[in-house]
Amino acid sequence: MPSDFVLKTMNVVHHGMLKVTGGRYGWFLSGMPALELTTTGRKSGEPRTVMLTSPYQEGDDIVIVASRGGDPHHPAWFLNLRDHPDVEVSYRGAPKRHMQAIIADETERARLWPLVIAEQKRYAGYQAKTTREIPLVVLRPAAAS
Repeated sequence: MPSDFVLKTMNVVHHGMLKVTGGRYGWFLSGMPALELTTTGRKSGEPRTVMLTSPYQEGDDIVIVASRGGDPHHPAWFLNLRDHPDVEVSYRGAPKRHMQAIIADETERARLWPLVIAEQKRYAGYQAKTTREIPLVVLRPAAAS
């Protein structure tokens, strides 16, 4: 399981690749579209940004997986959006937009998990490494106010 240092280093390298290439490279990784997720820190209240990939999408909904490589602990970004579901997302380099992070309930996870695994089998391996159920999160465009 990757350490916090490794995960943070990967995030910095990913951001750097996007910056150096002017966004030409880095919006598609490991066979999946990439996104930049900005959450509100559950303790600090400060914005926290992380680069993630999405193995599955439905219309405007973007599914992300809180796997942390099969680690027994949830990733910090997941804990942040659990407490503050209003997020900002830049998907495939598009301008940031407000979205709602909806943690899939049991029924929705049961429907989505096979679709995620069909796209990216690695997530089945991550689930096998841990006793926690790996959450799926649906990022949905926020309703216009």
